[in-house]
Amino acid sequence: MEVFFFILDWIITGLFTIEYLLRIWTTERRRRYILSFYGLIDLFAILPTYLSLIFVGSQALAAIRVLRLLRVFRVLKLVQFMGAASKLKAALKTSFQKIIVFLFFIIIVSVFVGTLMFMIEGREHGFTSIPRSIYWAIVTLTTVGYGDIAPQTTVGQLLAMVLMIMGYGVIAVPTGLVTADLVRQNADRHPVAERTCSLCGNTNNKASSKYCHECGTKLD
Repeated sequence: MEVFFFILDWIITGLFTIEYLLRIWTTERRRRYILSFYGLIDLFAILPTYLSLIFVGSQALAAIRVLRLLRVFRVLKLVQFMGAASKLKAALKTSFQKIIVFLFFIIIVSVFVGTLMFMIEGREHGFTSIPRSIYWAIVTLTTVGYGDIAPQTTVGQLLAMVLMIMGYGVIAVPTGLVTADLVRQNADRHPVAERTCSLCGNTNNKASSKYCHECGTKLD
């Protein structure tokens, strides 16, 4: 059975190699294809098999071949869903700076609370160093809560409660930022047409409205 899968692997790799070379040969912009997203995926899909013949122990790179699954987008004609992925990518790019600022704030809070917890609890309660206390602060702030370290004093527990409540913002804030950018992009691409009432001057009437939302006058 092992020999069967070995042979099958080389047959599939050979087919992918032939397709990759044919794409390079037939395309007019070869450099652009080779350095493109799908061009790199095609290369990484076949490269580990050939590297295993040259470098000993490189069989672990075979896990990279899981990238072949991305080719399903082409086979099953799922490229139409790439538009949604492009919108998400644009939203992440737009909110990137905001997310970075938020992450810096989280790091500062974790360092401050971790240092403060080290001073409050001390080594006898498991907070043996400031880095270990910062680790506890990050674990608590992200609502993971391994439970390997826990404050014992009243002040320490109160500080932990505040940090746990702040942990909900770790999920809510970045999600809200990306969602707001997605809504903004959708509004920019699909603007809502408005109609103006000739009597009261209201401009908040939709394009499909027959009567004014303010005075009820029939729109022209």
